[in-house]
Amino acid sequence: MDVEWEFIGPYLPIGSFGPYPERLRQQFEGVIWRFKTGGQWREMPAEFGAWSTVHNRFRQWRDAGVFEALLGGLIAEAAKRGEVDLSLVSVDSTTVRAHHDAAGMHLGQDVITALEKAAVEEEKARQKGAARKNKSGRRAETILIRANGDVSAAARSG
Repeated sequence: MDVEWEFIGPYLPIGSFGPYPERLRQQFEGVIWRFKTGGQWREMPAEFGAWSTVHNRFRQWRDAGVFEALLGGLIAEAAKRGEVDLSLVSVDSTTVRAHHDAAGMHLGQDVITALEKAAVEEEKARQKGAARKNKSGRRAETILIRANGDVSAAARSG
């Protein structure tokens, strides 16, 4: 878990009156426990600290956009390592609806660059005939996000 914490730690803000770094890690692990188990905040084991403190820390992180920044960082890191598999991406607007707050989402340039690179590599693999097929024997849709924010989709059937 230390390797993961080295990646996660910098995304968690430490204020002048914030928790000590070891308590910060406990609290983050408490948040993970809550969503991993589906338990209630009040059922949280004492090893993570007081449930109300962990809950308050979760709300502060949520409101500050910590989880969005962490997710963006994870996507960028996975793309740098070549671990992004766009063959599994499937979007159907008739069943997946975006909340009105999702309009106008802005991605950082590093995330856009990493996604573009992964999409280009995936397309090259498809052209060589190495694209994966899903259980129905059909290839998934590839979604390309360009640096200017334009989105395009190329449907391929196998």
